[in-house]
Amino acid sequence: MWGGRFAQATDELVQRFNASIDVDREMALEDVDGSIAHATMLGETGIVSSEEADALVAGLRALRERVAADDVDWSVELEDVHMNLEKRLTEAVGPIGGKLHTARSRNDQVATDFRLALRARTLRIVELLRELRGVFVDLADRHQSVIFPGYTHLQVAQPVRFSHHMLAYYEMLTRDQGRFEDSLARLDVSPLGAGALAGTGFPIDRHRTSDLLGFREPAANSLDAVSDRDFAIEFLSASSIAMMHLSRLSEELILWSSQEFGFVELPDSHTTGSSIMPQKKNPDVAELIRGKTGRVFGALMGLLTVMKGLPLTYNKDMQEDKEGAFDAAHTLATCLRLCADMLPRMVLREARMRHAAGRAFSNATDLADHLARGGLPFRQAHEAVGRLVAIALDRGVDLQDLPLDVMREVAPALDERAYAVLDLDAVVDARTSYGGTSLPRVREQIERARTMLAAEGS
Repeated sequence: MWGGRFAQATDELVQRFNASIDVDREMALEDVDGSIAHATMLGETGIVSSEEADALVAGLRALRERVAADDVDWSVELEDVHMNLEKRLTEAVGPIGGKLHTARSRNDQVATDFRLALRARTLRIVELLRELRGVFVDLADRHQSVIFPGYTHLQVAQPVRFSHHMLAYYEMLTRDQGRFEDSLARLDVSPLGAGALAGTGFPIDRHRTSDLLGFREPAANSLDAVSDRDFAIEFLSASSIAMMHLSRLSEELILWSSQEFGFVELPDSHTTGSSIMPQKKNPDVAELIRGKTGRVFGALMGLLTVMKGLPLTYNKDMQEDKEGAFDAAHTLATCLRLCADMLPRMVLREARMRHAAGRAFSNATDLADHLARGGLPFRQAHEAVGRLVAIALDRGVDLQDLPLDVMREVAPALDERAYAVLDLDAVVDARTSYGGTSLPRVREQIERARTMLAAEGS
């Protein structure tokens, strides 16, 4: 494709090193779609005749069917997806195929393909995030009565409802979905027609190709159009945050399914055994999600590193933009799908959860709050309850097991009502502030979530 300038053939190793076909063939359908839009515009503007444009479009549509059917032999010698497809088109329609590249460079072509490809992947991830959010709402709805230990510093802190815990992940994924949806606004511009970097002297209609490809508008600056990869960095950033959330969930599932916690049993369909220890049931899916988070983080850091020192406009370094992005998209989509399949099948050990929620003096704050409501300054109430905890620890009992006379020696204001305050269900349902874990507030959150999901689906 550049033989006129060079007197020697490209070195074989250089040819393999330079080729990107193994990665950018993932954009083959998008490349054909971009070419159909470009050929249509060339005909409408008279840059090629209408007959030539019709022949190009017909050939491209036939080629698209071959690509969709995986009926194309990809050649490393032709370097990338663009030249491979142009060669196949020319074989089908004859020399007129060479006119397709009029008023277009591979620089604006690949930028267009990449945006189209990431747009499709973003929309798919949004669908999967919405589905998984629905799973968390269903879990919350189904297990409203289950009391669960809430942690800080991985120490039992205060009891909560398991529903409340699940809804926290709903909120995380809602933000993730919002990030992907927001990113579409900045992705939704067309580089096609920017040429190698400076535009073209042909009377092209960039707004027409933008419309044909479903973009909001053409990119306003040709230099930026071919050199911008912010949209890919933003995609990888959103993917990294979403994977971080899935990794946190996976870590909890791994802990909860251990013998020491015993809160859940993960389904056989999403766990594996040991080749030597017959009793083992390993949370491999959760562990792999936790592990694959690193490769998505790596893709983000890789592309940031590629882009950080590049002068305008296109540089060959930017060929490294797609492999990590496509891998991250596939990884995130797979992990979302696995979570949506696995979570509804896990079995809760409700009695174990409730027992753990009531240990480690998780009701101590409520007793301090009770004293504060009676007029004792909270700091003094905090100190008094801390002393009662120390007494209970010394006796090997829980706060609610201390005799009233012992309690009154430390906090004279206490009476029989203290035992009702210390009851586990009362502790949970005392959290009536907006967003809290009391049953009415949890139901409020579930209803809010269902309303949001229904609105998104309408």
